[in-house]
This record gives sequence, C-alpha cells and structure tokens, in this order.
Amino acid sequence: MYVVELSLKLSPMPVAVQRKELEAAQALYAEVKQTLESGQPRLLELHCEKEEGKRISLLSSELVAVQMYEKSATGGGARRPGFSFDG
Repeated sequence: MYVVELSLKLSPMPVAVQRKELEAAQALYAEVKQTLESGQPRLLELHCEKEEGKRISLLSSELVAVQMYEKSATGGGARRPGFSFDG
C-alpha cells in the first residue's frame, strides 16, 4: 500500500490517500506535482483505494507540499514518511 500525502496551508494535519499499486501512487503524485508547478488554481478531486467511499475535493492553491511513501505492514517499518537524518 502506498500513501500520497498532501500538506495544506494553515493546517497542521495532512490529507492522505492510499493507492494499492506503486504505479497508481506515482501517477497521482505526478498529477499533483504538475498542478503545483502550473501555478493555476484548480479543483483536485481525490479518492482513496483502501476506503472506496472516501473522497475529498480541494483547491490546488491551498497545497504546500506533496509526498509519497510506502505504508509498511508492520508498525515499525523501515520507511518513514518525510525526510530525516539517522544518526
């Protein structure tokens, strides 16, 4: 399972949607990234593959960042979202 997480302006909690396949997650990530690069506000409608009825629409001008990561099956997986230094 892969998670595409969106950070929004003035919101401490990100919006996350899940994709079952890596290719689907990469395609969504690329779509959101392209929308951010265009600089033109548009409405993005996202749905979650894990919970079929879960949908959200948001204005792209409110996006600050997008990240993609693999959701591990175990609680202490090796891949963590975001960036960190291991020391």
